[in-house]
This record gives sequence, structure tokens and C-alpha cells, in this order.
Amino acid sequence: MAKESIKARERKRAKMVARYAAKRAALKEIVRTGEPEEVEKAVIALQKLPKNACPIRMHNRCQLTGRPKGYMRQFGISRINFREMAVSGLIPGVKKSSW
Repeated sequence: MAKESIKARERKRAKMVARYAAKRAALKEIVRTGEPEEVEKAVIALQKLPKNACPIRMHNRCQLTGRPKGYMRQFGISRINFREMAVSGLIPGVKKSSW
């Protein structure tokens, strides 16, 4: 189980990524297709954005326990919770093979 402070940090990062997403996309587009003078200004503006505004800094965590490792994107949970839920029949269509 992850600490509550770590979960809170991830929620804070998610909010910041959402807040700056449009601005980052506009600056990235200028860097990709703009004139050299505009590109320089856009790069500097990108560097001045908060570090946590970058979506790369987000970390996938299990929605149930907050576990960062063994995360399954399709289900949004860790492999351990997936296995427990599959065995108890909460995930339809999953058959137990040799785990």
C-alpha cells in the first residue's frame, strides 16, 4: 500500500499536467514548425514551465492500492489485484491458467 503523501503527490502532478497541457502543446507545435526566432522563444518558454507539468513525470499506480509496480494499463490495477479479482470471478472472461 502506497503512502497517502505519495498518492497526493501523483494527484497534484496530474492536475498540473492537465493545467499546462494546452500551453505545452502550442509551444511544441511552434518548436516543430516555427521560424528559428520563434523556435528559440518557444524553447525558452517550455523550459520555464514547471517540471511537474510534463506528462512524462506521471507514474502509473494501481487504483486500488497505489502500487507502482506491475501496473496493467488495460485494467488500471496492479498484477496482484488483477489476479485476486480474476480468481474470485470479478473480471469476466479470464480463465486461470498456470500462474
